[in-house]
Amino acid sequence: MGLPLISAAYLKDLEIFEQSILSKQAQIEAWFRTQWRQHRPPFYGSVDIRNSGYKMASIDMNLFPGGFNNLNPQFLPLAAAAAQDAVERACDTARSVLLIPENHTRNTFYLQNVYALGEILRHAGFEVRLGSLNPDIKERTTLETALGNKITLEPILRTRSRVHLADGFSPCLVLLNNDLSGGIPEILQGINQIVLPPLHGGWTTRRKTRHFAAYDQVAAEFAQLVGIDPWVINPYFEACSNLDFQERDGEEQLAQTVERLLARIQAKYNEKGITDKPFVMVKADAGTYGMGVMSVRSPDDVRDLNRKTRNKMAKVKEGLAVSEVIVQEGIYTHETLHSAAAEPVVYMVDRFVIGGFYRVHEGRGSDENLNAGGMHFVPLNRNIASAALELSEHEAESKRAFEQWDHLGLAQTETNTDCEDNRLYVYGVLARLSLLAAAVELETDLSAA
Repeated sequence: MGLPLISAAYLKDLEIFEQSILSKQAQIEAWFRTQWRQHRPPFYGSVDIRNSGYKMASIDMNLFPGGFNNLNPQFLPLAAAAAQDAVERACDTARSVLLIPENHTRNTFYLQNVYALGEILRHAGFEVRLGSLNPDIKERTTLETALGNKITLEPILRTRSRVHLADGFSPCLVLLNNDLSGGIPEILQGINQIVLPPLHGGWTTRRKTRHFAAYDQVAAEFAQLVGIDPWVINPYFEACSNLDFQERDGEEQLAQTVERLLARIQAKYNEKGITDKPFVMVKADAGTYGMGVMSVRSPDDVRDLNRKTRNKMAKVKEGLAVSEVIVQEGIYTHETLHSAAAEPVVYMVDRFVIGGFYRVHEGRGSDENLNAGGMHFVPLNRNIASAALELSEHEAESKRAFEQWDHLGLAQTETNTDCEDNRLYVYGVLARLSLLAAAVELETDLSAA
């Protein structure tokens, strides 16, 4: 599979931006190495990126990625090498991992993700068992995934300050693939084991506005390094709280926030000579799975919400009420795959890019949320890690696993399908900026706690 097409109208701006990144590749990699010495990256993460040609930026960062099944299986050695490094940095004596997935057991595609994540960890040399927080799992339970693989869930038990399985399996590392939308379970609080991502990284306490506040700092420093306008890689945003979509409380406040942000975007468009019409995305400040998200082009869109949309915005995963939102600058996706809107999603383990895929939606436009029913996923056939390899000397064997996939992708455009513009490397850079922001965000939240 080639990369998505981007129309000629936006190609020149994209090429200028990409060249500004590629020309500073050595400085960028040195900068990242310095940052990772100062900030410990999350265990893993995935980043949604939008590319309008004149702007390419992260729009969301997930600390509990649920799409490992959508990655190209050819890159399993790459992912395993990164996972080995990440586990050993968390607990250098680790021989096994207790993986805790989401509670839902009927979503067979999510179960396929759990299976794929388990395979990465097993190929990294660790015994992996699945501990469930689901109260309905009272004994060892085997489930079938979307592709017919089997996974076995076991109830989590606790003795004093450690969690374990019934036979005493109790490793030093507990890995969450559960975003804690329903709250932090008491059984995990105060345990004498390493829990990653940390409990305060779940949606019980995490907020998107805090992530993008941290991203503001990261993007500003990076833009100065590269010599670009920070806006090119950073969407404007504002927070809005005290909302009740069903009762229409805070509606006018939200409309005014939308109006203010649209005016700010239009001013930047005027400065850059951009003729697209500004829009914003209103998103629940805590939440995932594309729930609680709407595209807004005018403040009147907020004032005129129908009951169906208000109900959709009122609650997210686990039935949690939405009272806080992030109003985020909308970024057009001017990339298409077989004429359908597409956006890249980049996966990382620790500080390493391990692959990604395109989220594609035939029923959504370039200014709409693609993380919605009807989407499908197209794995990347080429590696986007590129030169971002920084494993220590004693990991020579793991490094070879990275290097065997160390080549850059070729981008396709409507005017020149053989043009090598290294777009995939740029995606990897932007994803790592968001990962770095998440590291800063987690540090800030922990110090506040």
